[in-house]
Formats: sequence, C-alpha cells, structure tokens
Amino acid sequence: MVNNKTLNVTMKKSRIGRLKSHQECLKGLGLRKIRQTVNVIDTPENRGMINKISYMLKVEGM
Repeated sequence: MVNNKTLNVTMKKSRIGRLKSHQECLKGLGLRKIRQTVNVIDTPENRGMINKISYMLKVEGM
C-alpha cells in the first residue's frame, strides 16, 4: 500500500539560536526561509521531525 498523502509545512519562526538538532530537522524537511512552504510526504520519519519542531511550523493537510 502506497501512502501518497502530503502535508503542507510552513516555517513560522527563525532557525537562529535554535538547537542544532532542530536546525537539522528544518534542513531535512527542506525549509530554509521564514514563510517558506514545502510539501512533504506523510511518513513516520517526517512526522517525527514535524513533532520535534512543531513550535516553529504551521502544518496543513493532517
């Protein structure tokens, strides 16, 4: 079974001054600038990164 569901993830807060692991999560999701939106596939790996830095993101399509 293929999961084709995607999530729209928008970066709401700056990465400056954040923990290195949180910055790496942003990089893993493909986010580089504030108010940038990317579509990511709804996988457990992406969900884990989103949950870790949820205070910095706006997620739609859940």
